[in-house]
Amino acid sequence: MLTKPKRLIVAITGASGATYGVRLLQVLSNMPEIEIHLVVSESGLLNLQQELDMSLTQLEALVDVTHHINNIGATIASGSFQSDGMVVAPCSMRTLAAVAHGLSDNLITRAADVMLKERRRLILMVRETPFNLAHLRNMTSVTEMGGIIYPPLPCFYHRPQTIADIIDQTVSRVIDLLGVPHKLAPRWEGLTAATQNNLAGG
Repeated sequence: MLTKPKRLIVAITGASGATYGVRLLQVLSNMPEIEIHLVVSESGLLNLQQELDMSLTQLEALVDVTHHINNIGATIASGSFQSDGMVVAPCSMRTLAAVAHGLSDNLITRAADVMLKERRRLILMVRETPFNLAHLRNMTSVTEMGGIIYPPLPCFYHRPQTIADIIDQTVSRVIDLLGVPHKLAPRWEGLTAATQNNLAGG
């Protein structure tokens, strides 16, 4: 029997942090059971160049299908297209606002709207700081509609040694949320023996 691939949509917008989307694509591209659909906004393309010296052509080598941001007739714009999840990495505040208010004004926001209306997994890696009230209310609205707000905030319990370690830990949690098995980053295994001994002695 043939098993259908797990279809995932990855979008990259103009917020800082293009490396999160790129690293996610790099990891997923090594999983033959995953079919990856990519959409990049115009500002996202600028950030790829500014932050990583990368072009769209380089990204396309990591995915199965690339869709143009203005192609609202693309397959991923329809609920009849059976996708398993979508990640916007990073997600700009403009894209967040459009999703929160149902403004399907480009393919990224339309595909995100499809995820919400079909009750599928939508993960927005929002990237801004500090948040103003509009940002917070938009995040609340998306959460109430079933989306997942995931700011790429680093953790340090695994003692990262490099920026790559920090990025991988964040990306690994996103992949967890997509329900895809992986071994990208270490998992929490409880307090170290030294910490437990210190607690017992204190």
